[in-house]
Amino acid sequence: MTDNPPSARHPDESTTTMTELVLPQHTNAVGTCFGGTILSWIDIAAGICAGRHARCTAVTVAFDDVHFITPVRLGDIVNVVARLCYVGRTSMEIRVDVWRERYDEPREHANTAYVVFVAVDERGHPLPVPPLVVDNDADRLHQEQALERRRQRLAKAHVPNRA
Repeated sequence: MTDNPPSARHPDESTTTMTELVLPQHTNAVGTCFGGTILSWIDIAAGICAGRHARCTAVTVAFDDVHFITPVRLGDIVNVVARLCYVGRTSMEIRVDVWRERYDEPREHANTAYVVFVAVDERGHPLPVPPLVVDNDADRLHQEQALERRRQRLAKAHVPNRA
């Protein structure tokens, strides 16, 4: 690895969209998708997003509270969209929105999760990541909110604020 800092990247470069179909093996006894399955899809989409930004392996270090707003049922199409909100020295916060869709109904928001990843080398040691280009009001707002979530997350984890 070089000593040169990585070039800044725009969130559009790493935004990730996954589409899944809810099948019988994804559902519980009442026909709704297992929360763990949805969390897995969120983690995969966020991991791809983080890896695209860092251009290396990234691992999950935190999941914020996740609330299941709209039930996802057998036969639903699930769209999972992951986009960077904040980048620190080695960490990245990704917002993941989950949408439920049926062929004959409008798309509905099912939940939002915030997932933190850290870029790592082959031995699992943290690596610096490129800064995030924030060039519009929506991304600036997401970054400001991410900084507050980061502060709260570190306070809960009793970890020193290292950016």
